[in-house]
Amino acid sequence: MFLQPTTAYDDACYLALKARDARFDGNFFTGVTSTGIYCRPVCRVRTPKRDNCRFFPHAALAEQAGFRPCLRCRPELAPAGGGAQVWSMQDASSILAQQAARLMDAAPGSPSQALGVATLAQRLGISDRHLRRIFEAQFGVSPLQYLQTRRLLCAKQLLTDTRLPATQVAQISGFASVRRFNAVFAEHYGLNPTQLRRSGPPSSAAGQSGIHLKLAYRPPYDVAAMLQFLARRQVQGTELVSLAPKSPGIAKTLSIHNGSQRTTGWVVAQFDDTRCRVDLTVSDSLAEVLPQVMAKVRALLDLDADPSAINQVLHTHFPNSDGLRLPGAFDGFELAVRAVLGQQITVAAARTLCQRLVVRFGETIQTPVAGLDRLFPSAETLATASGEVLGQLGIVKQRQNAILALAHAVASGALQLQPGADPDQTRAVLQTLPGIGDWTAQYICMRALHWPDAFPAGDVALHNALGVRQQPNPAQAALAAATAWQPWRSYAVIRAWANLPPPTSSEESRPITMT
Repeated sequence: MFLQPTTAYDDACYLALKARDARFDGNFFTGVTSTGIYCRPVCRVRTPKRDNCRFFPHAALAEQAGFRPCLRCRPELAPAGGGAQVWSMQDASSILAQQAARLMDAAPGSPSQALGVATLAQRLGISDRHLRRIFEAQFGVSPLQYLQTRRLLCAKQLLTDTRLPATQVAQISGFASVRRFNAVFAEHYGLNPTQLRRSGPPSSAAGQSGIHLKLAYRPPYDVAAMLQFLARRQVQGTELVSLAPKSPGIAKTLSIHNGSQRTTGWVVAQFDDTRCRVDLTVSDSLAEVLPQVMAKVRALLDLDADPSAINQVLHTHFPNSDGLRLPGAFDGFELAVRAVLGQQITVAAARTLCQRLVVRFGETIQTPVAGLDRLFPSAETLATASGEVLGQLGIVKQRQNAILALAHAVASGALQLQPGADPDQTRAVLQTLPGIGDWTAQYICMRALHWPDAFPAGDVALHNALGVRQQPNPAQAALAAATAWQPWRSYAVIRAWANLPPPTSSEESRPITMT
């Protein structure tokens, strides 16, 4: 049964609200009874009286209670709700409900949100009736109410930040018709969708190419560490990482499948650390899949992480790493190919092989970003490649077979490499493919699936970082040490690697420039 927040919970929320503490952004929302508005804890308006405040753990509950989203702090920008994860048989129903919420937190309008409750329940291996029961017990709202709130907030962000027509916003936010969109928007928010645009298009977008959006995150966030990790692995032509102090960020080309259609384009994500947000520019060609693009950026940069929950488990063991995040991936197949190429060789050597693969098989693309002109080859393209051609690139036979098997599995739909996929099932399927063992499968799940509890126990660098390299069975020793870090072992791995001596590099980082 859903438990209403206690007085102690409300008191703690009010203290965070008064402090405008960004560490709690997205973990609760404040409904103000005197105005009928609900806000993020970082809202800059005058703090309401305690008696006028009601606190909700997620936006759907606030909207169910009749509150409308604040037009100033914009709840749609908040990172997805965090909180401690519990992994035990006694909490199986809670875990299932949280997994269902993560699947529905995927981009509105994407195939995962178009499944419906019955198909979602089937994917989780339970009946739709049981899904409704455990979801309402966990969150206090039905799955459909939760999903509708996600779609409404997505639509609100697109209406506020972009110049897309309202009819297009309705479609890509997941609404079946414009009429339904207008009716739901008016019912929940008390205004017509176009009223959000009374002041005209965003001034920040004037004279600039692309579509401009904002994505928030909770501090602390070690931006330099994240970008250095990605910079060491960047492949020329497909991505560009900038460590420049005035414009840290990443630019990337990408290809997205939306049903049977394939859309290509580019994105530029730049950190604004003072505001705890990422400023995102997306090519106009990706307008129809904007929610999916935003979800991919959030996963790549781990913007929805809740540092306080993670640090409660890991801070004692890694006291100087509270701001580290788990690097994700724009595309799961691309990450998997890179993982295969990186088996038992250095990061620099793997990047060289990947560069050759992109030059040989990647499509060219025009972008306004200097140096960004290639797409990573798709699974369908590599599935038709011959071992002989891969061998000419310097890829050994074992990895040729692994790449071809990966490409066939992804192209056929037998393997889903994206956040929300079942990690145990994915690891099992991966390890049936030639040339893919536990290390590669764990690494793929850690980054492509964004699974927080992956642990490549056989990793030699991890053994060095944990000081178990000289033990008779270092993998078992690493697993034993990692027991205390569940369910955040992926984050522990990133923190352990960060404690190793930094690699030397003669490369210079340059800012992202757009023409």
